[in-house]
Amino acid sequence: MAATVKYDEVEVGQQIPPVEYPVRRVNLVMYAGASGDFNPIHWNERFARAVGLPDVIAHGMFTMAQGGRYVTDWAGDPTAVIDYGVRFSSMVVVPDDEEGATITVSGIVEDKLDGKRVVIALNARSGDARVLSKARAVVQLV
Repeated sequence: MAATVKYDEVEVGQQIPPVEYPVRRVNLVMYAGASGDFNPIHWNERFARAVGLPDVIAHGMFTMAQGGRYVTDWAGDPTAVIDYGVRFSSMVVVPDDEEGATITVSGIVEDKLDGKRVVIALNARSGDARVLSKARAVVQLV
């Protein structure tokens, strides 16, 4: 499978439309099972508050995964992402399963590299908080 976005059709500065990813506590429980990270701050409100958190928080790697999902969906091929890195800058608080939270990810083509590769700079937010900073992906296009 190859990326469906064509290198010649993207420009530096091009905005990639934002996508909203809903987060419910059930998503965090499923992620805990997949990752093996059963820390109760990610599913137990009482415990999370007892250790000084405002409520249950999403796993950092779950949050990072939403950024990765955004890039692979845009590129049209999960194997097109050849490098991806972020810094965690804030928590995604998931107050309850009814309300949940939302991670909104947007991007911009930051650079065009040799070999039909582009650098995508990501902006990931939950509410007013920027949850990922220095988020960048290098993507191999066709």
